[in-house]
Amino acid sequence: MTCCSLQHCRERPRSMVVIEVFTPVVQRILKHNMDFGKCPRLRLFTQEYILSLNELNAGMEVVKKFIHSMHGPTGQCPHPRVLPNLVAVCLAAIYSCYEEFINSRDNSPSLKEIRNGCQQQCDRKPNLPLRLLHTSPDLVSQEATLTESRLKPVIVTSNEIHVEVERNNTANQKMTAGVGNDSEPNLIDCLMVSPTCSTISIELSAQADRILGCYVEILKMLSDYDDWRPALASLLQPIPFPKEALAHEKFTKELKYVIQRFAEDPRQEVHSCLLSVRAGKDGWFQLYSPGGVACDDDGELFASMVHILMGSCYKTKKFLLSLAENKLGPCMLLALRGNQTMVEILCLMLEYNIIDNNDTQLQIISTLESTDVGKRMYEQLCERQRELKELQRKGGPTRLTLPSKSTDADLARLLSSGSFGNLENLSLAFTNVTSACAEHLIKLPSLKQLNLWSTQFGDAGLRLLSEHLTMLQVLNLCETPVTDAGLLALSSMKSLCSLNMNSTKLSADTYEDLKAKLPNLKEVDVRYTEAW
Repeated sequence: MTCCSLQHCRERPRSMVVIEVFTPVVQRILKHNMDFGKCPRLRLFTQEYILSLNELNAGMEVVKKFIHSMHGPTGQCPHPRVLPNLVAVCLAAIYSCYEEFINSRDNSPSLKEIRNGCQQQCDRKPNLPLRLLHTSPDLVSQEATLTESRLKPVIVTSNEIHVEVERNNTANQKMTAGVGNDSEPNLIDCLMVSPTCSTISIELSAQADRILGCYVEILKMLSDYDDWRPALASLLQPIPFPKEALAHEKFTKELKYVIQRFAEDPRQEVHSCLLSVRAGKDGWFQLYSPGGVACDDDGELFASMVHILMGSCYKTKKFLLSLAENKLGPCMLLALRGNQTMVEILCLMLEYNIIDNNDTQLQIISTLESTDVGKRMYEQLCERQRELKELQRKGGPTRLTLPSKSTDADLARLLSSGSFGNLENLSLAFTNVTSACAEHLIKLPSLKQLNLWSTQFGDAGLRLLSEHLTMLQVLNLCETPVTDAGLLALSSMKSLCSLNMNSTKLSADTYEDLKAKLPNLKEVDVRYTEAW
């Protein structure tokens, strides 16, 4: 039955049988299938059915109506399996567009060979047609006078895919640094070559191009549904596409819409998926940043991603340090053009002493002073720094307790009223302070004991404290809304000797992790938690 259905979809896509007979079958598959890995023919049938819909006169409009019928008219799709099944079908279809070239990978230049100038071509099997165009003598003579030599393109041809790589000698020297390493380069690292040094263009056959266009359009449709966006972002966070797709300009340009939708979503569970799944691995943020293989603008999407991440719980030294090390140039360029997010980023880099080099600091200051918004925010920073120096000036009490029901504004007002350089013990217990007050707490250089019992202080504030108050010895988080996400950050506070996590959302695994990473921890309260 499945084989006949597949054949019918391929050979007679406009047949009424597709609409009248196959539609309810595909709907049932998408609603109830649990694993396409066990039933690959069902996935292939669903894939061919959707392509048949796209062949109708109305084309993508019919596909859009079908997707909407699967979601339902309400704001929440009642069938939890629909989205992951649709994504699985899309990923498989997109992979199939590049499959022939992927399967011929043993006989074609790998990305490592492309980076190394195809100097290892003799080690490959010569079955796939490969034509190397040698350097033109005239070109060599011209370039020799400029102490540079440029090679003509290397052309690799597969039945359906044509890859052309242009490289110059400068880029070649950079690439050959890793020739001695036999392991395949990191996926994104292979593609993060400057566009001026390497241009990779991929041409698909007409049929593969239609398939790619259809299924990328479906991913864009899925990203438009608010209830589906969190799960979609999570499914796409590991970048589940072949490297050939990421090197394909048309694919990354079309997929940009989906990434923009993630960057515009205020929910942390969505926009946090722009970052990598783990340390040491790049994510969509890196791909669509200036210098990334997918970046095709002047940094507008990059600025949007930074804005949403900084507005969440990512206003940390670690995030700023990463930007300073890898994206300082684009940040300064966008700030020079008046982008307010980037102006704020540069001010925070100065405020948190992220930049050590004095010349770089002066360049940042000059950049800030070149625009009205930058000049205003830099003046505010200077004023805050003067207040900070006064706040941290030695003097004032060593112990301080805020009255119950005090707010973040009350704490800020109190700390701005005098010097608190000697303050060692601060109690905010039973007040209404939140994570927002962390920006003021990190400015207390002598603080050793902090009581946040029964406040609304959460994970975002805890992350900020862990980066700045490394000398803190006693911390009370009893009855606060902190979770594992924030508590794990405490592992960097090596001076902690007393920690109260009573009645929090602490898990047993996080508790064991903290015990292993905090050698001075002697007193711990984990009552009424999972770790109890």
